[in-house]
Amino acid sequence: MNADKGTCSLGVDSQYVELAVEVFSMLADATRVRIILALREKEMAVGALAEVVGKSPAAVSQHLAKMRLAHMVSTRQDGTKVMYRLENEHARQLVVDAIHQAEHALGGMPAHHRAGQATA
Repeated sequence: MNADKGTCSLGVDSQYVELAVEVFSMLADATRVRIILALREKEMAVGALAEVVGKSPAAVSQHLAKMRLAHMVSTRQDGTKVMYRLENEHARQLVVDAIHQAEHALGGMPAHHRAGQATA
């Protein structure tokens, strides 16, 4: 953050460029992207996330540990369960934008553009 203005620097010489690359690196895994998609509406326990993303609870737990260290997810204790949620809206938005960009690769008008159009 720019301490004088209270905003992030988006210049090419920003001190955050390398950190942004680390964020993209963290998201360069299909399981992590699926975890973020699963958590975008509600918090979930490891077992439920594992079922949704089609991976073992141990594998999901390892991904969540890395995502927690990267401040992408946070936890809350609920009895004997640990509930995971997105730390903030930014990881969710990055994934949504990446999927929208991927839709453009298919050619034609992507679904996210058609959703805003009125039907005739």
